Amino acid sequence: MCLMLKIRLQRVGRKHEPTFRIVLTDSKNSSKSGRLKEVFGSYDPRKSVDQVNAERVKYWLSMG
Repeated sequence: MCLMLKIRLQRVGRKHEPTFRIVLTDSKNSSKSGRLKEVFGSYDPRKSVDQVNAERVKYWLSMG
């Protein structure tokens, strides 16, 4: 059985104040399910601030 993984944004934060986590999860799971493989970083669209572990993202992209 082959797993299909996706890099997604998971919304966290309060109402009307969105903040997102960049996560790796199975394609059949929603980002809200809590079944995450790895958390890569965060993104705040209000402040245009992003913190991403680029080495781990490149690793998973190289895995296919």
